[in-house]
This record gives sequence, structure tokens and C-alpha cells, in this order.
Amino acid sequence: MAGDMGAIDQLRRSTAPELEELELELLLEGLVRRYGHDFRLHERSQLKRKLYTVMQQRGLQTLSQLLDRALHDAAVCSAVLRALSVAPATLFEDPQEAILLREAAQASLSGSALPRVWLADCAGAGQAWTTAIILHELGLLNRAEIHATVSSDELLDEAADASLPVAAVAAGHQHYVQAGGRGKLEEYFQIQDGRAVLLPALRCRISWAQYNLVTDASFNEFQMIACQRAMPAFGPLLRARVLNLFHESLSLFGALGVDRPLDEADTLAADYQAFDPPHPWYKRVA
Repeated sequence: MAGDMGAIDQLRRSTAPELEELELELLLEGLVRRYGHDFRLHERSQLKRKLYTVMQQRGLQTLSQLLDRALHDAAVCSAVLRALSVAPATLFEDPQEAILLREAAQASLSGSALPRVWLADCAGAGQAWTTAIILHELGLLNRAEIHATVSSDELLDEAADASLPVAAVAAGHQHYVQAGGRGKLEEYFQIQDGRAVLLPALRCRISWAQYNLVTDASFNEFQMIACQRAMPAFGPLLRARVLNLFHESLSLFGALGVDRPLDEADTLAADYQAFDPPHPWYKRVA
């Protein structure tokens, strides 16, 4: 890893900063115009780090070379979009995050006849299946709808047809227990051709869709919205837009999970009450 970072730093030093910025602008504009994926309001330092990793892996020296390859080579385009999208999560990858989701779901979904949960820019089947198992153990899943959205059709296809190595379920059991799991994680899966798939009774409560947080409008009212993994990559303008989108989509007394505490200066902050400060899970109160 240290060697990779050194190689990436060397690539970046070989390009003048003002030229690097121009190349980045052209690359991001090319992704929008050619493929419809808009990363122009993402945090620039994270964008550069991810893009230079792709360049280093493919032996490219400049962002201009990466743009040329991405425009003409579907495999390179796929690698770029994957690098800039939310990384897939494993089952119960973050036990603390799962505990907070469990507490927020208990508080916000129990009183709803048809609770809807939105996993915005979902981190793949690992995150969606973790959520389904948690809701099942709370006795909420049989009347809940989990709407998991991802940023591209490729990620959508992967999530909808996902399966895991059997070893991945065993590896996730300890985190499941740490997150308050009440049984055996393996009991929620069936084995097909040596791969583990979430039981149909749980999987059927998850709906997958392609959705763009940069451009798309609110599409339903939800009692819980979670978006912890995508938001750290958002620049200030995009972050403000997404928070407003979530506000428009969240019911009164619904729960919102984000990546960091809301800024008290934010105009929406007064409408939310933290469940367990300083953890960034909130109840909408106005």
C-alpha cells in the first residue's frame, strides 16, 4: 500500500497543479456528457486520489490519458465509475453503525403501518442485507419496504443478482454478534452452487433502483433514510443539496443517518434532534 501511494504521489508531482485542475475539469465534464454521471460537485482531493489510483493501476501518466481511455474503452470507464462510487460493504461491516441503525429503526419505524427505508447510494448487497436482517430481528421487516438505490446500472445489476462466498457469511458472524445479533447469521442465508444468498423472505422486502443524488428529485416519503458512506465524498454545495433532498423525503419523526453531525449553522439543523450525540443519527422534529 505504501508503495502504491508513493507511485501515485509521483504521478501527481509530474503534473503542474493548474494543468492538473484543467485536466480534472475536462475529465469530469467528459463523464457527464458521455455517460451522464456527474461528479463535478464531489470533494476534489478525494476525486484526485481515486482517479490517480486508477491511473497507477493502468500505467497511465496523466488525467488526460485517463479521459481518452474512459471515453473509448468501456472497461476503463467502468473502472473509473466504480472507483468514484461507494465501495461495497461486507455483512455487518461496521458493528457500531449497525447498532445505531437498529436503535434508529426501533424508534422511528415501530409506529408506522408501512415503514419505508431508503438506503441512498447503498453500499451494495452487504449493506442492504444487513439492514433487512436488523429489521427482521426487530419484527418490522414483514411490513417494511427497503428501497436501495445505487448510482449506475452496472452497480444495480450486481446488487440485484448478488451472492456471497460462504466464508463471507462466517466471517461476518462476529460483527453480527457485536452489533446485537440475536441468532446465527448463517440461518438467514441459503446456499446455491457454493454461494450464499439471503433468504427469499428477507430479500423480497428489498427493492433496487438506479438513482442519481446529484440530479434526481424526491421519489417517495420515508420513515428512515441512511446515507453514511457516500456523503464524505460530497463537496459543500452537493452536500447541501442532498440534505435538502433528504429533508423533502423524510416524514415527521423519521430517522436520518448521515456521515457526520449536522452543522448547527445549517438552516435545516433546527428541524432535527440527535438520537445519541455525537453519533450522526437524527429524528426529524419539525
